[in-house]
Amino acid sequence: MAALSEQPDALKGIGRGVEREALRITPEGTLSSAAHPIALGSALTHQWITTDFAEQLLEFITPVTYSVPDMLTQLQDIHRFTYRAMDGESLWPLSMPCYVENEDDITLAQYGTSNVGQMKTLYRQGLKHRYGSVMQVISGVHFNFSFPDSFWQAMFGDQAPYARQESVSDAYFGLIRNYYRFGWMIPYLFGASPALCGSFIDQTKTNLDFTVLGKGTNYLPYATSLRLSDLGYTNSAQSGLKIGFNGLDQYLEGVRAAIRTPSADFAKMGVKDASGYNQLNANVLQIENELYAPIRPKRVAKSGEKPSEALERGGVEYIEVRSLDVNPFSPTGIDDTQVYFLDLFVTWCALSDSEPMTDCELPCWRDNWNKIVLEGRKPGLTLQIGCQGEQLTQAEWGRRVFADLSELAVVMDKAYGGDNYQKVCHELVSWFDEPEKTLSARLLREVIEQQSIGKVGLAIAKQNAELYSQGEYHLVSESQFIEESRVSLKKQQDVEQGDAISFDQYLAEYFGDSVSL
Repeated sequence: MAALSEQPDALKGIGRGVEREALRITPEGTLSSAAHPIALGSALTHQWITTDFAEQLLEFITPVTYSVPDMLTQLQDIHRFTYRAMDGESLWPLSMPCYVENEDDITLAQYGTSNVGQMKTLYRQGLKHRYGSVMQVISGVHFNFSFPDSFWQAMFGDQAPYARQESVSDAYFGLIRNYYRFGWMIPYLFGASPALCGSFIDQTKTNLDFTVLGKGTNYLPYATSLRLSDLGYTNSAQSGLKIGFNGLDQYLEGVRAAIRTPSADFAKMGVKDASGYNQLNANVLQIENELYAPIRPKRVAKSGEKPSEALERGGVEYIEVRSLDVNPFSPTGIDDTQVYFLDLFVTWCALSDSEPMTDCELPCWRDNWNKIVLEGRKPGLTLQIGCQGEQLTQAEWGRRVFADLSELAVVMDKAYGGDNYQKVCHELVSWFDEPEKTLSARLLREVIEQQSIGKVGLAIAKQNAELYSQGEYHLVSESQFIEESRVSLKKQQDVEQGDAISFDQYLAEYFGDSVSL
């Protein structure tokens, strides 16, 4: 902090990107049964618009940008084009899915006949068999963040290229460890799934003591993010994995072990039968993307490169924050207050001391996060700092962290001009004393007032559809979107025509000796 306060320009050039997921719904609020709109191009090769688990589950991807307003404006442009291509459909504005009568209503995402396209769909087939489709259509927002070279220069001075690569990777893993320790603040502040549709519980089962509203809305009075609970987007089969965060080598060793570790439960499902493949393999993880984590170290992969291979080749390039619910009060699912806070928070995580994380510490942070997602707004809720550390209420701990964040905010405002970071600190710290300001509390008030999460979600969806039915594009023009859709369809066709081996051969070559197909 002292060094940066003397040279705040070292913080200029932070790279950011957003990935926002959203279900397509009918005007009545049910899941769309239509295929991915052809006007949106190829979900396999489009650079901004794709699908996640299901054909109905869109994913919007902004390119790397260095301005918060530009990033959010790009996201608005993507939404505007998508709404105008959906023929009367709209996007569900909440993380937890709308009414799902049957899992068969959820169609696996389709990516064409190429080997890579078939593998993407088969991976999703495996997820369906392992965890069910309903859990897989929970939506979230992922925030990608990278520091500029000037930041690392201020941190480490002149270094040879390989030494710099190691220093940067170690610093990112220090950030990640602190994120696990203190990141519970993100669902506290921005969790937006305190309630869910009863049909979700019918499909997934739970022992949580829900209060029931109307004809099928369930909520917990102090919950912040049921999406991050055991009921939501988690994987109990992975709870026994020993994936460490004390350095790149330890992390890669753990991930690769999980990919090679057979699962007795998944083996019972069978990899292949007379009707074809059921899953990619019967290991704990089919591929690396199946690892559910609130934050991931990342590097842009080259063609044909696995994520772990990219990390091993070049070290950590950026981090992906994965613990954000869709913000129902923003038409794009995330707003500038959240982005400025995330800038501050992950930078603070990188600058703060970060001791190696022991095995005994992992259950401690998991317990803290679980308390927050289930009852984070409960007055006097206590969290534990480390295995043998002191206990503090969420409000006391939050105020302590914000004291540091406020100092950092002054430096970041010097770098970028204005007072955006200081204003965000001043606003958000008050949410620890006034939890009714949090996103989860605001949403729950509306749900209780309407006696239905479906009514609230559908009303917001209609407002957003009206908003994006009009207005102008700002950074990406309509003609650019149309051209990208056309080019993406051509790219998919080229990929399909370029396959020279069978799908079985493709899988065998992809996995090599790491799995038994």
